[in-house]
Amino acid sequence: MVKRIKNNNFDFLRFLFAIFVVISHAYALSGGAEENTGINKLSNGQLSFSQIGLSGFFIISGYFIFQSLQRSKSLLIYYKKRFLRIFPALVVVLCLSLILVAFVYTGEVSFFKNKEVYTYIPYNVSLYGFQSSIQGVFDTNTYRSINGSLWSIRYEFSLYIALSFLFFIRNKKWIISYVLSLTFFVFYILYNFYLPKFAGASFMNLLGLHILNLGTFFIAGSVLASLQLETFKNKKTLLFVAVSIFLCSPYFNYYDLVNYIVLPFLILLIGFVPFIGLKDFFKLGDASYGIYIYSFPIQQTLMWFFKMNTYTLMLYSIFLSIGFGFLSWHLIEKQALKLKQNV
Repeated sequence: MVKRIKNNNFDFLRFLFAIFVVISHAYALSGGAEENTGINKLSNGQLSFSQIGLSGFFIISGYFIFQSLQRSKSLLIYYKKRFLRIFPALVVVLCLSLILVAFVYTGEVSFFKNKEVYTYIPYNVSLYGFQSSIQGVFDTNTYRSINGSLWSIRYEFSLYIALSFLFFIRNKKWIISYVLSLTFFVFYILYNFYLPKFAGASFMNLLGLHILNLGTFFIAGSVLASLQLETFKNKKTLLFVAVSIFLCSPYFNYYDLVNYIVLPFLILLIGFVPFIGLKDFFKLGDASYGIYIYSFPIQQTLMWFFKMNTYTLMLYSIFLSIGFGFLSWHLIEKQALKLKQNV
């Protein structure tokens, strides 16, 4: 049985990655160029806030969702836990977004006669029928999307489904580690050496490019979970090695070849190695999901009314997103997760 480890830094890391996504979107939605950021220039264009943020989310998710699968007594319990984590907050943000867009709507037909108004919630709740915009909403913004952050959720949920097939052999530790490692190797090879052949492939609104990219990070997290990284000795030494490779790889232009290996070790080891103050961050609550799903419509609304520059948008949207993130956690997500006790 996989034990829960609560004394870690992962709530802080998820919070940080959510802020990275907000920063990245601030550039795009204000018409700015993320290529001009210090992190992008120092890494010769190999690193960006969005890349680190989204990769980090999927690595951590791969690790802990694998552990959740190991603890689940049945697939029904596993899926109920996944449902309670994703959908209650998602439904609320979709409903609030629909109320919001009624006040910024400028379409030629009346709001209540626009068919896209009625398909927005069901399409996005279904995940695979993703609808990013409504005609007449944010039409003069740089991007028309109401909530461009939601596209990644269907990839994460698809990976939950794929991982669930290991439930039937969950007690065969080394077989699971072998299967996951082999899958990681295949994904790594396909992404790094055969991407042009698969990038444009699509299935159920899932694009080959994102399946391979996000999937490789997720699987890497699951591989390390199957090997029980948290029990490794000399984690600080491993962290030093991971940090060294991570910092050197952009300089020598080989980051793209090592990131799927180094980044999972780096992020997960930071999560497990004690740092003063970080382990207590969880006491505030996990606002990361709320920040992620609320920040985009907040930024779009700010741009609609105030046409802010990049850094002003960044500042206001970070503070507002954090506020909505903690409200979402305490009022919606935390309450929904209490139902897991009945699962």
